[in-house]
Amino acid sequence: MCISRKFVFVLFAIGLLWACSGNEKSQQTQGKTLIFKGLYSYGPEVKSFTDCDEGREYWVADSAKNLELEYTNQGFEKPYTPVYIEVEAHLVKSDTTTITGGYDSTMVVTKVIKLSKTIPDGPCNQ
Repeated sequence: MCISRKFVFVLFAIGLLWACSGNEKSQQTQGKTLIFKGLYSYGPEVKSFTDCDEGREYWVADSAKNLELEYTNQGFEKPYTPVYIEVEAHLVKSDTTTITGGYDSTMVVTKVIKLSKTIPDGPCNQ
């Protein structure tokens, strides 16, 4: 009985350390302009980006004012069709009282480098 409690405690501690290390990285990149590559989905209710390398999902704020326009100009029949994007952006803390609170952070796009219906081979195309 005592061994199983220790085992559960060790698993809990490892999980806690793993979760905290992910937040530390996100906090280190908060506010810094970086290039992000991944999948972007846009529709009436959701504007989301998934980083293909890390699997993190971000809410998207389009301060460049052309990401949504370029997405719409692709002529999709249905919303939320993912496209591959490369953008310059910075991360800000998501507001936990709104829909953005369910995301790792909010990615504020400042420049669109590439938007393509074709998803390249690699981690994005799985």
